[in-house]
Order: sequence, then C-alpha cells, then structure tokens
Amino acid sequence: MTRTVVESKTKTAVIGFDQPFCVIGERINPTGRKKLAAELEAGDFSTVEKDALEQVACGAAVLDVNAGVVYNSNPNPNETEPPLMRKMIELVQGLVDVPLCIDSSVPGALETGLETAEGRPLLNSVTGEEERLEMVLPLVKKYNVPVVAISNDDTGISEDPDVRFAVAKKIVERAADHGIPAHDIVVDPLVMPVGAMATAGLQVFALVRKLREELGVNTTCGASNISFGLPNRHGINNAFLPMAIAAGMTSAIMNPVQPGVSDKKLDERLAELAALGISIPEGIDRAALSSLLGLGTHQASSSKEMQAIRGANFLMNNDANGAQWIRHNKPPTPAGGSEGARGRREGRRRRAVA
Repeated sequence: MTRTVVESKTKTAVIGFDQPFCVIGERINPTGRKKLAAELEAGDFSTVEKDALEQVACGAAVLDVNAGVVYNSNPNPNETEPPLMRKMIELVQGLVDVPLCIDSSVPGALETGLETAEGRPLLNSVTGEEERLEMVLPLVKKYNVPVVAISNDDTGISEDPDVRFAVAKKIVERAADHGIPAHDIVVDPLVMPVGAMATAGLQVFALVRKLREELGVNTTCGASNISFGLPNRHGINNAFLPMAIAAGMTSAIMNPVQPGVSDKKLDERLAELAALGISIPEGIDRAALSSLLGLGTHQASSSKEMQAIRGANFLMNNDANGAQWIRHNKPPTPAGGSEGARGRREGRRRRAVA
C-alpha cells in the first residue's frame, strides 16, 4: 500500500489507500481574502490564529500555510513572502501540533518554509513545467519531504484527462531521477468545474483510479473546484467527495469549517423579534440563544463536507468500527450523564417496589 508520511514535531499524518481520507485545511491563505491580506501586511495574525485552531478542531489532519500576499508597500513577493512564511509557520506551530503543507510559488518562500517547519512537512507544489521541476525537485530531495504534483505543464492545463495523466507520469519519472520515491508524490489531477464541463466529475474519478493503479501514487485536489459557479455548492461537494474517495482519492485541500452564526445575524433576528413585541432577557447566553432561535450554533463546527468524508471513511472501512463517525455524531449526554439518569430510573423503580 502506498503511504505518504507527513509529520509535525509530535504528530504523524499518513495519506494512503488504506488510511482515512486526509483533510488538508486550506484557510491559511490570503488569496482572494482581502481582509486577511491587509491584516498580514499590517502585522496582524489574529485571523491566522483563529483559522489554525478552528480547522484542527473541525478535523483537519494537515494545515496548508500560504504566505502569498502582494503588499501594497512592496509588490515583490520574492522579498516579502520568505519572512512572512517563516513568521506564519512559527506562529501556527506554536498553536497546533498537526503537520504542515508549505504552499508557495516563490522558491525562497518554499525553502524558508522547509527550514522553519518542524518534522516532515508536505511541499505544495511542483508542476510539469521545466523551470518548476528543476527548482522544486532538488528541494524535495534535499529536505526529504513529500510533494504535491499538479498535472499541468508548460502548455497550461489541458481539458484532456489523458494529457493530465501524462504530465503526472512525467513528474513521477523526473522525481525518480532525483531519487524521490513514488510514495512521496501526491498528485493533484486538477478538478475542473462540473458547471463548465459536464464530464468533470467522471474525468476525475477515472484519473484517480488510473493514477492509483498505474503509478501507485496518492492523490489530492482542491475539493471546492468541482462546484465553482453553481448554486448550493455544499450539496455538490458533499456528493463529490465520497465518490472521489470511492474512486481512490486519498486527500483533499479544503475548508473543514462551518462558520458559526455571526453576531450580526443574531442581532438582526433579535431586532425582528423586538419589532413583534417579543423581548429577550438581558444577559442570556448568546450561543444558547442562537440555537433556540433556530439559527444554528454560534460556534464554528465541522462542515457538511467533513460529515460526508467521515461517512465515506466508515463505508470504505477506513474508520475502525465507525468510531470516528459515532464520536462526532453521537447525541450529547444530558446533564448528569446517562449513568446518572439510569440510576435515577432504577431508584424510582426501587421506591415503587418498596
């Protein structure tokens, strides 16, 4: 069985055909997040801290760390990314003990990340582009780390799955030339949006099977790409992930977090109630109030996609006796515990007999 081992200072995550699906948390990434980008340029890492803690709490086994901010004060990422990558990795490692995935297109940031990360991080990423191969593969060998291989090359991203397989094969073969084994290559076959290409899902499933059977490599993807541009994206993602797992996909870079109900939304509902003449006592716990009003939890929780993955792990027999599924879905024990409740019932019966 192909197993890709990723490590932090104290914890190991294994990506493999016989392992539970590995979730790589994607949130520590300023791409498309203007607020986070502005915070990082200002030296504010509060959102990074929040994202790291929430993603691990919600089930991420590995955290992707991307420092790709284009500073307004200095637009040269070759100068700004390496020190920011170091700071972010040091911060995240001080908060959580899961392995990291170092994510950058800047060579200096990748090497800084490898120097800073404890354990054996996953490097994200190498492509089939000649320049990228010559730059990244020596780093992979030097630091003895696994790497994500993205199936595009100098010609771009092909819509033909056979071409994407050929690029993946090329990367695996070039890695072997550097003494890098196939089990340290995690291929991203590139998920196309099903809204733009009706066969996108079928393509990925076929590609994953072929990558597993012919190259013996683990696989990953940007899970939300499949639903891009569609309504009810979570519904599509929830269907896609178990199907991809059944086809042999072993990991995904994704968001494991379902945000809690915002204070703004709760305040809006309270204002609606007040307009109807319904008053809420001051000092009531807002988390409990959010649930009572049918808005859901006030705290971040595991996303629906995480529920789908846990169900798929159970069905694929990669969750021993369904322990993970049961632990995350078992109804909460009432105050006093089940044993206490049983004891009270038995006590009532004994009094009745007496």
